Amino acid sequence: MNKVISYVLAIATFAAFAAFVVLRQQTPFRPELLDGYNALVLEGFFNTIIISIISLLGSVVLGFVFYLLSVSKVRFFEAFTDVFTEIIYGTPLLVMIVVMAFVIGPAFGSFNRSLMGTLGLIIYITPYMTNIYKSAFSSIGNDQYMAMDLFGFTPYQRYRYIIIPQVVRILMPPMMNNFSLIIKGSALLNVLSLTELYYAIRVVQSRTFAFVEGYLLMWGLYIIITIPLSQLTKYVERRWST
Repeated sequence: MNKVISYVLAIATFAAFAAFVVLRQQTPFRPELLDGYNALVLEGFFNTIIISIISLLGSVVLGFVFYLLSVSKVRFFEAFTDVFTEIIYGTPLLVMIVVMAFVIGPAFGSFNRSLMGTLGLIIYITPYMTNIYKSAFSSIGNDQYMAMDLFGFTPYQRYRYIIIPQVVRILMPPMMNNFSLIIKGSALLNVLSLTELYYAIRVVQSRTFAFVEGYLLMWGLYIIITIPLSQLTKYVERRWST
């Protein structure tokens, strides 16, 4: 069977399943109930993207800082990053967001829950970014450093022509996967009444009682963000692997 036809049939199968689920609901499917709330939904949609981009950039920077600490010759820094990583790995994202907004933030005089919740998302992703940096830089073997020494490369030439191209090639696909994880994790910010996509849909549902319609719309909008990102990740993996 042709690959394109196979994908068309697969998509049609999922579409048929969605239609079956809609038709099996106890109340009529009325998407028109969502009319008049486009602005609120779009605000939540774009806020989700903005928050996710900020969280990604923040975790990229903070993850690199923790990578530098983890490879430091100062033992305290190495221990600090290990303990930090274990704490984050043992903490659910929802708990991290709530603790940052309602416990750590007020302790430092910050009552901006949206800001602290976003910071919690950044901190949660940071250890994953640190591990990506470790994998990327460890791919450069000692033989390459010996070759750079042999040919008398300057520090600039080392990073410009050897280190950075290899690190970026390895770094990009998992970093984009982390971006997808951030987008999906940002839905938990709704507990802080931050107007991201999940919260916006919940507000619309509370006013219209269009629960099925709202959940399907929310699901579709998340897919609109994440599936192109997933395809872009696959393209980058193919592009950089050659």
